[in-house]
Amino acid sequence: MRKLSFSGSPILYLVATPIGNLEDITYRAIRILKEVKKIYAEDTRNSSVLLRHYDIKTPLESYHEFNQEEKSEAIINYILEGNDVAIISDAGLPVISDPGFKLIDLAVKNDISVVTIPGPSAGISAFVASGLATPFMFYGFLKPKQEQRRKELNELKYNKATLIFYEAPHRICDTLKDIISVFGNRKAVLARELTKKFEEYVRGDLEEILSLAPELKGEMVLLVEGYKEEMIESDPFKLIEEQITLGLKANEAIKEVARMLNLNKKELYKDYLNYKEGK
Repeated sequence: MRKLSFSGSPILYLVATPIGNLEDITYRAIRILKEVKKIYAEDTRNSSVLLRHYDIKTPLESYHEFNQEEKSEAIINYILEGNDVAIISDAGLPVISDPGFKLIDLAVKNDISVVTIPGPSAGISAFVASGLATPFMFYGFLKPKQEQRRKELNELKYNKATLIFYEAPHRICDTLKDIISVFGNRKAVLARELTKKFEEYVRGDLEEILSLAPELKGEMVLLVEGYKEEMIESDPFKLIEEQITLGLKANEAIKEVARMLNLNKKELYKDYLNYKEGK
């Protein structure tokens, strides 16, 4: 087990930035961004606005989804030369639904100190004001294609934690429809434009939120209550066919339903075959 000391060694800082309101930044974050040798940002145009606002003149370079493979090693080499650097995203904490994992993995492998400068996070901010119960599970963005998205949702269906998703406004209606199809109509909260002028929390159930969603704009966080025992369908054959509809093969669906209802898998398989023959 390795224990790193931060004194005297170069540091990779992960710096949280405002998710909307520019005042939501810590004194420490501003100091670090001024002191490091270089700042790497997901979108230099967006980040330049923040840096100008706080008179931060540190050199700024891009580090995003499309150049992280080639740039990660270059950043590591730059740090190993003795330079402190900071990583920031467009908003909130780096790495959460943003590039950065590869860089941190390389930093750890090279014994580079990694330090988080905490601050805003859209998912956590939305959760604490949602009124939904703990524990929670942050998931981030679901897959954009429906088949993949439904597969992800099927894996999450029986999770008892409040689920936190990020979603773009042009996909929110499709995502809500798929969640309702897989989860049923659960209690939910949609938070949009957090910390900005038009911040809004839409509370209700999934179907109510879906009815309003076409008119909603801006960055969105969707929170969905976790699974409760009373939400389960008691008919095992209906459950099996529901799982098949969601993309599972028949034998996989039977295995999953047997697990859910604590039934014998072989007996359920035999009963399901008899059920299908009698339809």
